[in-house]
Amino acid sequence: MTPIFTKLAAPIVGPYSQAILTPHAIYCSGQLPADSSGNLSTSSSMASKTAACIKNLSVILTEAGSSLEKIVKVQIFLTDMKDFTKMNEEYEKWIRHKPARSCVAVKELPKGASIEIECVALP
Repeated sequence: MTPIFTKLAAPIVGPYSQAILTPHAIYCSGQLPADSSGNLSTSSSMASKTAACIKNLSVILTEAGSSLEKIVKVQIFLTDMKDFTKMNEEYEKWIRHKPARSCVAVKELPKGASIEIECVALP
């Protein structure tokens, strides 16, 4: 197992890795809509928040030698399911090959975020 870290993605906010590379998969930790300095998006747009999460996943996967196109499973956490449609509209612009996915509503997320996205990808 190899921990993956890149300064191009939002920094971690706890005792974990941005991702773990194994011979068979890359397990990416949940990404918040934050920039590489860790500043949470101030946009009210769910589209821009979704894009920020996916951009973070993209640079982490690139650091691990993979890409968004190799994602096999996505897990999305929303604090309000009213955002589901707007999230989906942005999500499908980035991830077009339709990997397995689940989306759940949660009471709250770290740093007061309204969305968090994690994934598993092939190396």
